[in-house]
Amino acid sequence: MSLAIAIGQGEWIIILIVVLLLFGSTQLPRLARSLGSAQKEFRKGMNEGDSASEEDDSEAVGKPGKSKTS
Repeated sequence: MSLAIAIGQGEWIIILIVVLLLFGSTQLPRLARSLGSAQKEFRKGMNEGDSASEEDDSEAVGKPGKSKTS
């Protein structure tokens, strides 16, 4: 059973109006900028984690019997 929520055009307009009332028009650009930078940092961290795990895997396969500290 899927719990997907379908949000129509009317609901998006109501959500945007509520957000505008809560944060004000001066705070919205700052909020969007901070969300964008947070997403950018998250993606950067995910990419660094993926490359680090690939390096660990290649070291373990390429050099049997040696630890990373030696």
